[in-house]
Amino acid sequence: MKRILLALIVTAGALISGGRAYAHHSFAATYLEDKTQKIEGKVVQFLFQNPHSFLTVEGPDEKGVLQRWSIEWGSSGHLSRQGVTRDSLKAGDRVVVIGHPGRTAEDHRLHMVSIQRPADGWKWDHDQAEPTAETASANIR
Repeated sequence: MKRILLALIVTAGALISGGRAYAHHSFAATYLEDKTQKIEGKVVQFLFQNPHSFLTVEGPDEKGVLQRWSIEWGSSGHLSRQGVTRDSLKAGDRVVVIGHPGRTAEDHRLHMVSIQRPADGWKWDHDQAEPTAETASANIR
């Protein structure tokens, strides 16, 4: 009986963790990781959540046509360890974003590499391991 119960637990665990691994997408499958694109615009919405946070920015595309960009970012836990909070960005903030463009240009998607808010100097960079003094103080607003 103990063997059957142990086998059921192991099987259930394998199925659950296998499903999670399958459900999590590859950034390389969604974004062109060897290219970057810069957009400047106004924050429409910031969703600070798991498994990925999202930022929606309204700004012009390369032809000058105003678009809504969906920018995928890190998890709320990862970002908070880097000094980003749910209050770091507000609707109406003007930002400059650099990211990896989506494989389908018409989707207007980016995978965040860096962001800055020129009005007060707040910035975040993918390679930033710890919050900088600028980042920490700019988050208090």
